[in-house]
Amino acid sequence: MIIEVDTAGPVPPYEQIRSQVATMIATGTLAPGDRLPTVRQLAADLGLAVNTVARAYRELEGAGLVVSKVRTGTRVAAAPPTVPAAEVRRRLAEAARAYAVTARQLGASPEVAQAAVREQWQR
Repeated sequence: MIIEVDTAGPVPPYEQIRSQVATMIATGTLAPGDRLPTVRQLAADLGLAVNTVARAYRELEGAGLVVSKVRTGTRVAAAPPTVPAAEVRRRLAEAARAYAVTARQLGASPEVAQAAVREQWQR
């Protein structure tokens, strides 16, 4: 599971984690029953406070996306809800807007920016 957090960005780190995990569940990248890293492990991997990751996990559990148990850890719920098409479009537009701003700031042409997206899509 690959999660990237921009601590300098406007979106709080816990929300970035929550959103990325929710998207991975909705798209099937994380399947029902898959185990998430422990709160401590993910916090260490991302260089964040344990409470930041714990909040993201609590919000995921509150949304019914994951189930946490003391002995078995946090796992993807058996039947996670799907993301409505309108929400998918909204999130993609938001991500595209942020990406376009970054590409422009770096001086990249639209062709170079699109090539970078295609390359990442194929991974």
